[in-house]
Amino acid sequence: MTERYNLAIGRIGAITEEKEAPAPFLDYFERTAAFLMLLDETYQTVASGRLYEMDLPSLQELNRKLYADILPDAYEESYADPAYAARMMKSGGADPQYGQILSFLYAELRGLIPYVFEKRTDLMVLFFELFIEIYDLFVLRENGIPDTGTILESLYWFESDNCDVLIPDRLDEQIDPAHDFLRKIVDGSDLSDLRYLYWYGDPISDNEIGIAKHLLQMKQEEINDLASVFTEGYRMGFVNSNKDLSKKSTAEICFPIGMERMVKASLPLFEKMGLKTTMRRDSVFVLYKRGGYRLGCFATSPNRQYDFDHREDEGLFLDKDFVNRKVSVLKNAFMQRRDLARKHAGPAVIETFGQVPFDPVVKPEAVVLNEKQQKLAVEYADQSGRISNEFIIGKERSFTVISFPCPEIGEQFAKIFAETVKVNTLDYKHYEQMQQALIDVLDTATHVRVKGKGKNRTDITVALTELKDPAEETLFENCVADVNIPVGEVFTSPKLAGTNGTLHVSEVYLAGLKYTDLCMTFEDGMVKDYTCKNFDREADNKKYIKDNILFHHDTLPIGEFAIGTNTTAYRMAIIYHIQERLDILIAEKTGPHFAVGDTCYMYDEDLVTCNPDGKRIIARENEISAKRKEDPGAAYFHCHTDITIPYNELGEIVAVSADGREHALIKDGFFVLEGTDDLNVPLRELAEAE
Repeated sequence: MTERYNLAIGRIGAITEEKEAPAPFLDYFERTAAFLMLLDETYQTVASGRLYEMDLPSLQELNRKLYADILPDAYEESYADPAYAARMMKSGGADPQYGQILSFLYAELRGLIPYVFEKRTDLMVLFFELFIEIYDLFVLRENGIPDTGTILESLYWFESDNCDVLIPDRLDEQIDPAHDFLRKIVDGSDLSDLRYLYWYGDPISDNEIGIAKHLLQMKQEEINDLASVFTEGYRMGFVNSNKDLSKKSTAEICFPIGMERMVKASLPLFEKMGLKTTMRRDSVFVLYKRGGYRLGCFATSPNRQYDFDHREDEGLFLDKDFVNRKVSVLKNAFMQRRDLARKHAGPAVIETFGQVPFDPVVKPEAVVLNEKQQKLAVEYADQSGRISNEFIIGKERSFTVISFPCPEIGEQFAKIFAETVKVNTLDYKHYEQMQQALIDVLDTATHVRVKGKGKNRTDITVALTELKDPAEETLFENCVADVNIPVGEVFTSPKLAGTNGTLHVSEVYLAGLKYTDLCMTFEDGMVKDYTCKNFDREADNKKYIKDNILFHHDTLPIGEFAIGTNTTAYRMAIIYHIQERLDILIAEKTGPHFAVGDTCYMYDEDLVTCNPDGKRIIARENEISAKRKEDPGAAYFHCHTDITIPYNELGEIVAVSADGREHALIKDGFFVLEGTDDLNVPLRELAEAE
């Protein structure tokens, strides 16, 4: 490997000097080769140990150099931007598709940056040699420049061949605690010395620095309390779902860089549960990206437009054989690691919120999946999800999620962080009682009517499962603060037949993307139509929703109907004007919400769980997930997106019984059911302040 590395980097160094590539490709190859030489320089700094001797300004300068050309002020003159790359090719008389392809290659090469810090010369050699192979296509051919099909063929076989490396690597990071590069940074660094932030190799912004500094100002007891809430939520997820945690030996921690003090404090608490921890990086290579979603240990994106432009790069080569190849490699990787997988307990996730809402620009030069490829992407998501569930057994695993603001939220970051801590540690017992009052009425209903008010056009009827034994059974889960922190909500899996109407939200922020006037209509619980007003062209609006909410499916069911009860969180959002910046984890608790996709009980439908009052929760499936035993491929969609109507856009929520009696739960944004009036205290405070 050392010999291959030296040969590759020597060849790349020559590319920066030899001027052999024909116009208009010369500039691309020279600039990309210069970037790879920067990676080599960085690798030498890491391998020699000099990285850990550098002072903070020097580390910051190195980090800036590595990510400089995808920052917003430089991106539009970078080959990372497919529009710029296509424009440069066209201006030189070449087909703009060359730009699209070469931009993808550059984005893949940029994915190496964090692995340079892990000294992964094996990965560096693979991608360096790919770059040389593509370069040689342009300089060694006797018949002129290669056509785009030849280049795509090389890329196809590179990605296909190296599934054997990249997919098992990704799985190892998830389930094998021996892969401990990230954990060593968290557990072995002096966290008061912020130089450690730059040892990950990820782009470090004011968000990461600001979070780390804020946690340094907190007392250790406060940090310990946060870690306790986080880990206890994880433990209670197993207790409340009657799952045996003692069978498990590992848990994955997913967290934003900057939160290390809290993560470090959680490690011994996981160990007390008998769990070693794993940590994996955010997705960087096309083989395991899924749109713009972030997972693992991650930093703030330097440029969300860059992420958006490359979200479907797989469309350059995705076909049926490629899907089969990925599925086969994933299955084999799991089989070889079956013991590790079976003992994996699931993820414990820390998220952030507060980023400035992102309105993407749709660029025709960016790669997009065609209709056939969208179906293939859906097929792979289904098969990979089933494989994962087979080995990391769904009915035996759990999770927890908690969220905190990042400094990008504004000048009042410290106050909002403190308020969020309060929200995350509310008295769940009190909420449990108030939520039970809601459930007692909802259990008498055959359907629920939800209407918006003012500009909100929501008008939807949600059909409920038939309750046969009210003394022993319940339809709604009384959800406090275990797997989803903070409290609280009551939720159910609606009956699809009879669930009809319109869901509308004037503005919502889902998985890092902003939606304006999002409107979805449902017929018998399935998405019938959808639109928003993000773009001038209706086709762009529909594609935006299909790609990022429907995940390329033609339709999805309503998998969940819930009533969020965390009016304290809602008050925080209004007071600090951060409604559009709330993480969905908190936002879903600030009003009724509807999830499109799978139910909350995916793979757990047959598990018996009860509410605190002892009643068994029976609404665990719908007409789609009921197909799981005969046709698993038709039962699940492997996505679940919550869309919340805020209280101030809510006209009413009414439970309607079989005899036509109506019981109002919420009217004009206030809870009106007896036993729930304490939920109105924050709402009244807001009304009085107006």
